[in-house]
This record gives sequence, structure tokens and C-alpha cells, in this order.
Amino acid sequence: MEKGYYNHITDDLDALLNVLPADLREKIQQIGRRDELLEVILDLGRVPTARYTNGEVVLSEREVTREDIQNVVERVGEFDADNRAGIARTLHRIAAIRNRKGDIVGLTCRVGRAVYGTIAIIQDIIESGKSILLLGRPGVGKTTMLREAARVLAETKRVIIVDTSNEIGGDGDIPHPAVGRARRMQVEMPSLQHEVMIEAVENHNPEVIVIDEIGRELEALAARTIAERGVQLIATAHGNTLDNLLLNPTLSDLVGGIESVTLSDEEARRRGTQKTILERRAPPTFDVLIEIQDRQRLLIHHSVAESVDALLRGRPLQAELRYRDASGEIRVEKAKPPSLEERESGRARPSPDAPSPAPSPAPLGPKIQEPVRIFPYGIARNRLERAARRMQVPVYVVDELGQADAFVTTKGFFRKRPRLITDAERKGIPVYVLRANTVAQMEACLSDIAAENHLPGPLTPALREADHAIRRILDGEADEVELSPQNAFIRRQQHEMAREAGLSSYSVGEEPNRRVRITRA
Repeated sequence: MEKGYYNHITDDLDALLNVLPADLREKIQQIGRRDELLEVILDLGRVPTARYTNGEVVLSEREVTREDIQNVVERVGEFDADNRAGIARTLHRIAAIRNRKGDIVGLTCRVGRAVYGTIAIIQDIIESGKSILLLGRPGVGKTTMLREAARVLAETKRVIIVDTSNEIGGDGDIPHPAVGRARRMQVEMPSLQHEVMIEAVENHNPEVIVIDEIGRELEALAARTIAERGVQLIATAHGNTLDNLLLNPTLSDLVGGIESVTLSDEEARRRGTQKTILERRAPPTFDVLIEIQDRQRLLIHHSVAESVDALLRGRPLQAELRYRDASGEIRVEKAKPPSLEERESGRARPSPDAPSPAPSPAPLGPKIQEPVRIFPYGIARNRLERAARRMQVPVYVVDELGQADAFVTTKGFFRKRPRLITDAERKGIPVYVLRANTVAQMEACLSDIAAENHLPGPLTPALREADHAIRRILDGEADEVELSPQNAFIRRQQHEMAREAGLSSYSVGEEPNRRVRITRA
């Protein structure tokens, strides 16, 4: 935990350590690193472990017994329907794993910390009065930020916390001081969260409602009802990115939902899309969506409606990136979110102030030209862009035929000979026809476009072999290198690479064993 960035951090860690077996408590105290401790894991028949920010530590070589688990259970609060318990007036959470008979056979004792000042990076948004949805992977700090937002807003507004698992306000009837003047409504069981959300609005006249973990359809509907009554909502939901949320049929309504729409023939031609497309169904429940990439790096969608529309139409997202640099200063910049591949895999981008890795030598090959501008007609634009990213082919998808260097459509559309296709042919724009509207067909088409326009694509094994041979000759390790047999198309690319490097090359042997030999000029 980066204490220097915040005003104050409290964790009541001794209260959690006191419920653990004595030998485990002593081991944790010997290790130190209190600020880095995340949780303690006790599973029946396994060695106990402690999870820190940078990995796990085995606390004892002896296995956890039923007595160990029972002793912890007796020292904490009552387990609710969601199998979570706490310690009164602390933020710690103890979650249980039960066997088929209902007996507890595992415990996750998670450290709860009140971090004052954690919303400084987005305090202007929190205080704007707009409804805000926080997304991020487990443990990234969503609830901590939610708690601090409730405390700050409660200084000037009427704030109600709907606390389903007592994670925001802590266990017991008296809320933790970290929520300040905010009032807290506990929920009897998770399935009733939506009812308590509505009750809070109807009975207690709040200006702000704070909710953790919206995960069910009824809760999403309750959130929309609250927002329509003019109450500011600040909440978290299951999901890491806006993309994830859109694909979740239960929660997509939080950002407006999606539906299939059939366009007229004329409109489909004008847009250059299929007749059936996806569009946003309704105004989003939340005005702003914040993706917490890590504790010091957030991606902010200031207009959820605009971001959802851009995603559905396959257009670039314009989001704001906020982060702390190495000196702790808050930086704000306009930035595109991570690529689709990064977002789907959960890989975070490196911090902008992190030291850059030493650059590796650029692969040799044909000189990079301007990207080819492609006009897609009747094909999925987002699939085409995904295929281009995966193949590393520099193309740019355009909306106007007059801007295009290439026209890509499907066999079905080409047979109908619509006016746009005849216009493209009359203008001399190459027309590429796909057998089907699939990523595989698009990748094959992009490969042809790259070859015909001498664009750099990813180095295949054959081109990588040529690249390695060229480097050996340039470094003086060899005067001549003979490559593996390849077809004529690949050999032509290998010759081009040698020529660009200032070397000589020629082909030797007979088909199918004809191959390129690279030498000094």
C-alpha cells in the first residue's frame, strides 16, 4: 500500500490477528510487512498461507485442523446467507467455504483497510453529482474507493450506504468511522438488496446512494429506478471493463443495454453495414464509468452513452486516463483504452512513468508505407479491425468511399451489384470479395492487401529466418547464408528484405527445393 499517496490508512490489523491460532499470529508478526498483507487462507488439511501484495507465504508446515477453523469461527461475527462474517467495528471480512453437509472447511480472512484520500484522483467527478459506476478486478480497491466517496460526500450531502455484506461500513450495528457521517442500511440477505435500495429512497430522502456489487437483474432495475428519481448513484459491479459489462445480459442495462435492430436497405447501404446491427437500447443508468486498472491508474468514460455507441459501431473509444507518476503527482491525459486483445485478456498497460524496456532491433523488411484505407461494405467492421490488429497489418477503416484505397465486401453483396460497388469499380478502387463474414476470411483478405501494397505484416518463420541471416552477415558472423526452401511468393519477400539491408541475394536449386542465398553486396 503506497502510504505516501494518501492522507491516512487504518487497518485494525491486530483485531484480525487476534482471531487466528497463536502460532500463525506470531508468524505473521515475525514476517512484518503489515501494510502488504491482503488475506490469510485456512483450508482444512492444507498448510495455512498468507497472501501479500507480491505473493504467498506459508505460515506453518502443519496442516489446518477442524479445531483451528472452529476457533476462528467462534471469535468472529455470525455468518450470513452469503457465507461472510466480520469483526465488530472493523472492516475485515471472513468468508467461509462449506462442505455438502454445511460444515465450514475453509476460511478466507481478508484484511479490510480504510484508506483516506484514495479518491483524490477522481474527487472532481465524485463531487459532480453524476452517477458513477466503478469496475475492476477483485482486490483492486473498488470498495475502498466507494467507502471514501461516501465519507467525502456525507460532509455536504445526505448519503445512504446500502451495505449488503457489511464490507463498506464494517461488521456490527455501529458503522466504521471511515464512512464519516454517511448512514448505513444493512441487508438481511443478498437476494433482498434491491428491496433495500428502493426502501432507502422511499423512506430516508437521500441525495446519494452508495452500493457495492450490483450483480443481479433486480438490482440493476432498482438502480435505474433510483437514477430516474434524481438520486446520485455511486456503485460497483461485477466486471473489469465496459466491454465485459456489455456482454453481460444481466447487467448490460446499467450502461443502456443492447438490442438487435434491422435497418432499411438504404440505411444499411449508407452505413456500409449489414441490415441487422446492435444498438444501445436505452439511456444508461450511470453517467460515468471508471475502469480501475490498478490502484493508481484509472480509465474514465465521461459519457457512458457515447462510449457504448462507439463500441457497438466499432469506432475508437475516446476515454480519459488518470494516473499517479513516480513522484505521486496526478496526471490526466486523453487516451484510447487498451486494445481489444488486452482488454479481453485482462492485461494492463504499463504505467506511463515506468521505465521503458530497452528497445530491441527492429525487424528488417520493406519500408513502412501509409496504412491502406479500407471501406467495409456489408461486413462486421469490428471483426475487420480485430483481424488487422491480430495480423499487425497497418490499415485504416474509413466511412467514405472517396477516402478508400480498397473496398471489401462479401460474395452475397457483390452478386447484388449495389451502386456502391459499381461506384468503387468506376473509381478504380480494388474490390475484395469475401466468401463469408468471418475473421478467417478477413485475415486472408488482409494478407492479400498487405502483399499487393507491400505493407509490413508479422514476421513469419520464413521471414524471421531471413531477418536472422541478414543480421548475421551485417554483424560479420558470416559472409553468406542459405535459407530454407520456400515458395516463390516468400522468396520474393526474402529478396526484398536483403535488398533493403544493402545485401545481395539470389535463388538456387529446383522446385520444390528452390531457396534464397544471401551474401554481402
